[in-house]
Amino acid sequence: MDSAKRTASDLAKQGKRQADLLAAQNKLAKIQRQLGILVYDLARKGEENPLLVKKYIAAIAAIEAEIRDLKGGHPMQENAQKCTLVNVHQEPEAVNCPQCGAEVQKGAMFCSSCGAQL
Repeated sequence: MDSAKRTASDLAKQGKRQADLLAAQNKLAKIQRQLGILVYDLARKGEENPLLVKKYIAAIAAIEAEIRDLKGGHPMQENAQKCTLVNVHQEPEAVNCPQCGAEVQKGAMFCSSCGAQL
């Protein structure tokens, strides 16, 4: 009976870890898209905002570390999830930054104009 309990507990933990891993991977894909949109918008306007880009890079690094921890640090599994397909034809919804009023992509972590955390 203890063996069945242990097996059920192990399966529940594995399922939770897989759900957490999927959530972290989705979060990573979202912030990578946001960074790409930011860089594109800055380049299109002929502007630079290295501090904001560094904030996104730091956020991405933190999520990647979380994913590594969830995977147990297995390099083969890390490489399997490096490529993410993105639909570039989808128009992002926009909202206004509460700090400066600039239009930003809905769900963005930072304002592309003033760098305020959203």
